[in-house]
Amino acid sequence: MSNTQPHEEHESPIKTPKQLIVTVVLSFVLPIIIIILLVKLVTTGDQVGAGSDILGPEATQKRIAPVAKLDLVDASGPKVFKTGEQVYTAVCAGCHIAGAAGAPKFADAAAWSAPIATGLQSMIASVIKGKGAMPAKGGNPALDDFEIARAVVYMANAAGGKFAEPAEPKPAEAAAPAATAPAMVPAVAPAATAPKAPAVVAAAPAAAPATNDVGEKLYKQACAACHIAGVAGAPKFGDKAAWAPRIATGMDALVAAVVAGKGIMPAKGGAAGASEADLRAATQYMVDAAK
Repeated sequence: MSNTQPHEEHESPIKTPKQLIVTVVLSFVLPIIIIILLVKLVTTGDQVGAGSDILGPEATQKRIAPVAKLDLVDASGPKVFKTGEQVYTAVCAGCHIAGAAGAPKFADAAAWSAPIATGLQSMIASVIKGKGAMPAKGGNPALDDFEIARAVVYMANAAGGKFAEPAEPKPAEAAAPAATAPAMVPAVAPAATAPKAPAVVAAAPAAAPATNDVGEKLYKQACAACHIAGVAGAPKFGDKAAWAPRIATGMDALVAAVVAGKGIMPAKGGAAGASEADLRAATQYMVDAAK
């Protein structure tokens, strides 16, 4: 009697041609799908979701963009007019970028359609005189009417207007001073010397209060755009009730808030080139007006 060992046969899982074809196809497709998923996983970290860049550098720069800035010019030199874009950036953007206090947003065709329909001269007159929350000349009385016209054309055309750039006014010719003949002073004989009367010392006049020209100038150039109309919660110029709690914190605290920026007010009120002494003078000017 012979002992026979059972023979175990290993069967392949692929038994039909159809299974073979599916296996071959999957061997090519699955690696490709895995590679695509890995690439997508790696690149997902660089994608930015809607609204997630609110703290990014570009968005932050837009939020802290100065409402106005201080430009130091030589008063004795020839008048150099600002372009419409320069006036808009320095004076108008603070309200028109965000549409603060009902101001039509920059380049918003729907918001600008009604003002544009009134005509260029009507819009210029509204800016010069002031309208609603917008103070006269946008809060910068140093602007020339021609510069105002340039800014209006720039903003209106950005929203679909078709206004021509206004022509630059010609400088007025300086009148030549009239020649004056030297005055003839008649000779007067010296009077006989009389006995001197006792000297009377007159009381010195009371000293006039010191003016704050530096503070006033910086206020008009950098601060007035918001503080005249109280834009975005800024205390209005001369409003005692609005300034009282701020004055109570002390001058050092007020100046520190101006230097660092507070709320929508950028650092140094947008006057990046102003010194701390100048900022203190402007703050003192506004405080004095509210006392």
